[in-house]
Amino acid sequence: MDMDKGAIAFIALGLFLAGGVISFIKQKLPTGVIVLLGLGAVMSLGAGLMRL
Repeated sequence: MDMDKGAIAFIALGLFLAGGVISFIKQKLPTGVIVLLGLGAVMSLGAGLMRL
């Protein structure tokens, strides 16, 4: 099964952004920033999974 490189890139980006969310929570940054980053992570992971 040949996986789409775009899907892999979206999934990797989503995981990177999810790590950023965890880091931002630990640093106690504003909630709005964390929510926006979290939404970006979820959308990126979703796009990657849909392309598989």
